[in-house]
Amino acid sequence: MSALFPALFEESLPRGIEQAKNILGPREEADLIRFVDAAGLAPFRFRQWQGRRLTRSFGWRYDFTDSSFAETEAIPDWLLPLRARAAALAGLEADALVQALAIRYDPGARIGWHRDRPVFENVVGVSLGAPAVLRLRRRRADGKFDRAELPLAQRGAYHLCGEARHLWEHSIAPMDAPRWSITFRSLAEQRR
Repeated sequence: MSALFPALFEESLPRGIEQAKNILGPREEADLIRFVDAAGLAPFRFRQWQGRRLTRSFGWRYDFTDSSFAETEAIPDWLLPLRARAAALAGLEADALVQALAIRYDPGARIGWHRDRPVFENVVGVSLGAPAVLRLRRRRADGKFDRAELPLAQRGAYHLCGEARHLWEHSIAPMDAPRWSITFRSLAEQRR
């Protein structure tokens, strides 16, 4: 890296991130994309703002318009084999992942900087379609940010827990190609 273009992101990732590549094959990916698209997706809403990504929650849903948290339709059978793989990556029993969020990102859709809601603990995401980059940041005492990036490979998965889950924010920049993701979450101890 030249002095004119300093590295914006650190080489090392925060503690609490695990990643697995190729946790499913191309045919399984195509089937999951079809199922996600047929799942009755709706635009993501945050208070009065409507996002460009389309989502559907299963098991539990967090409503960002009124900050409510409630049970919703059970995780469908077509997600159960993937949930078992996600749980294995996180070192959990499959039943511990009680929430699933299916998302379609059309070109230009993104996720801004955030931490998952504290009602959830482990976060396991599976990437479908175009690869993406999970950006991470943590505010330092001087007001600046420590930053890192995690490439999200097509058909790969990541697990956020501990420091990466609770002390760092994450986001995904807008992309030019369609991408789908399925995110599984466990409940925090106080919710069990």
